[in-house]
Amino acid sequence: MLRYLPFLLILALTIYAFIDCLNTPEEEVKHLPKVVWVIIILLFSIVGPVVWLFAGKQRAAAGGGRARRAQWVAPDDNPEFLKSLRDEQEKDKDKGTGTDKGTD
Repeated sequence: MLRYLPFLLILALTIYAFIDCLNTPEEEVKHLPKVVWVIIILLFSIVGPVVWLFAGKQRAAAGGGRARRAQWVAPDDNPEFLKSLRDEQEKDKDKGTGTDKGTD
């Protein structure tokens, strides 16, 4: 079983780099077009994935920071959504159509 380990590691690295390349937005791909990176990853089994991981994609700085892409925020954590609820509630109060629960 141990003799298959190098083959499995190379296969796992290739699959990871391939999926990472496909999921990377076009504007974050460096040096070559995305299609060329996919071909390099698939044709050169060890070198292609390693080169992609080190040079093919813009990486975030090690200090953390904020992500470039906007992340989905749950409604109860989203300040814009909570503000719209408050505004809607105030509008209902002004109209006199409060939504009291428990009244039948």
